[in-house]
Amino acid sequence: MKGVTLSPSPPGDVDVVLPCLDEAEALPWVLARIPAGWRALVVDNGSTDGSAELARDLGATVVHEPRRGFGAACHAGLAAATADVVCFCDCDASLDPSLLVPFVAEVRAGASDLVLGRRRPRGRGAWPVHARAGNLALARLLRRRTGLALHDLGPLRAARREPLLGLGLTDRRSGYPLQMVVRAADAGWRIAERDVPYLPRAGASKVTGTWRGTWQAVRDMSGVLHENPARERAAR
Repeated sequence: MKGVTLSPSPPGDVDVVLPCLDEAEALPWVLARIPAGWRALVVDNGSTDGSAELARDLGATVVHEPRRGFGAACHAGLAAATADVVCFCDCDASLDPSLLVPFVAEVRAGASDLVLGRRRPRGRGAWPVHARAGNLALARLLRRRTGLALHDLGPLRAARREPLLGLGLTDRRSGYPLQMVVRAADAGWRIAERDVPYLPRAGASKVTGTWRGTWQAVRDMSGVLHENPARERAAR
């Protein structure tokens, strides 16, 4: 970013994909922090707590994805997006979507192609030790695979929609965020990492709340790291 001046992102032409599974408790807080003029795409992944109806009542666009999986929800949101720049953010109130404003500015300025949030925990229990350990292990494997010196594979991120679609992402489970980074790196994208505060989530975690869930996610992501780039490009 040296030598590049970033101005605040203007409103409009930004979609924020929010994968959602039973997040009624967190939705009001999250949607209230979507920057003015941006569109919130809440991708309901089979909620039974009224999340979809609440999101719609709060002004969000609701996309239904019946196939369970974090990647399935994220990709359904990306497919439904129409804006030039697409952002991703968890829907559990652990991350503030207003923090995406400088990410979008950086993408629009041409300083980076993909901007990722490096989570910095705030408050007790924000990031359980097993989840941090799994994330650290994956970051090290990612560096070995791509050369990227990233510290986190967090869900807060921004990039342009058409190039994202061009990556041909196929993972529909926990490996989706990592596959995005791996394929972007293989394609020569400029990838940046910016610190963001990470808060205790509202409600129970579906993935990182347990050792079992964390290591299932690590297993999903490890498979992504063993993709054959040439074979994947040929398949696309």
